[in-house]
Amino acid sequence: MKTIRITVLGTALLLGACTGSGLDPYSREGNWRPNGANEANLIQMLATPTDYTQGQAAPDAMGELATAAVQRLLQDRVRNLPASATTQGMAGASGIGGAQ
Repeated sequence: MKTIRITVLGTALLLGACTGSGLDPYSREGNWRPNGANEANLIQMLATPTDYTQGQAAPDAMGELATAAVQRLLQDRVRNLPASATTQGMAGASGIGGAQ
């Protein structure tokens, strides 16, 4: 009975010693610490630093068209794709494993 108590107490003490800053690699002396250097470098590389917080639209972007498509998707009113010459002759074809 006394051996079990000593074993449990020893295990508890060992586990207690494992906690703390010794396990965190950033808190040990001599290790790299995150300091925001990547973010600062990115901002320096941007031609317009405000692009980091708010981007700019491409001059030829069709935002209204894309917005309408997303709204249809969210409202479950997705349109079917238009028929084309490549899809009309494939009514019975199998896409996997070739002809059967």
